[in-house]
Amino acid sequence: DLQHTDAAQLAVALILSGKYAVAHYDERTFRYPEEVGALAQALSKEIALIQTSVENTKKAKAAAAEEEPVEVRISLSSNLEEGESMLGDREDLKTRLSDALQEGVEFQFGPTDVLWQWALDRTNWNTVSGGELTRRVKLKTEFQDGSVGTDLAATGGKKRGSRAKVAAIAVEEKPEAVAEVVTDEEVPE
Repeated sequence: DLQHTDAAQLAVALILSGKYAVAHYDERTFRYPEEVGALAQALSKEIALIQTSVENTKKAKAAAAEEEPVEVRISLSSNLEEGESMLGDREDLKTRLSDALQEGVEFQFGPTDVLWQWALDRTNWNTVSGGELTRRVKLKTEFQDGSVGTDLAATGGKKRGSRAKVAAIAVEEKPEAVAEVVTDEEVPE
């Protein structure tokens, strides 16, 4: 029952509310991008504890423990204010946005769509923790406010073949054509 332009504005507002989600960690709230450093500092304490627990174990157990990363979860909630700021003075659309977020939304995102995950993946944890990390830590963000996030990169997708395989398929499809196949090893850098 919405006009196309109104539906598009509402869709963009929903996207922004997920992209700029609010992070919750250790009973504190963090907003992107202003508080990226503050969340990194808060997480560095837990990462330091994880590193200390590895250093206190025997070397054989530590080597086995290093193979599996420790997962640290950061809760996210949709950022209603960010979505509303895009809608301007359209109170009717702001109400619909609020209702949709309260009911719950499924955000389907790629590696750079949820900015908190993107920022945490690119943080130099060796520098933040003040030393070299001896244990792999995987930071995982997930929505907790009734919304669900589906990472499209984690669900897989169609993988591209190598150039040599693609060229070989092209030659098979057109046997009368002669093609020179260059493998990845032969390509000059």
